[in-house]
Amino acid sequence: MQNRVRTLREQTGISQGELAKCLNVSRQTVNAIETGRYLPSLPLALAIGRFFAKTVEEVFDDNDGR
Repeated sequence: MQNRVRTLREQTGISQGELAKCLNVSRQTVNAIETGRYLPSLPLALAIGRFFAKTVEEVFDDNDGR
C-alpha cells in the first residue's frame, strides 16, 4: 500500500516529529508509515486524513484498482 503522507507533510512544512505530536504517536511511527513499513490502524489513518483535510482514500492507495 502506498501513501502520500510524506508529500502532504512536506507540503505543509512540518517535521515528522511535529506530525507525530499532533497524532499522538512517535516520530518513528510517522517514519514507518511514510516508508511503507507500517500500515496505520483505521483510527490513525482517519486522524491522518483529518489532519491534512483529505479523505483516507486521498492519502492511502491500495493499488488494486477497485
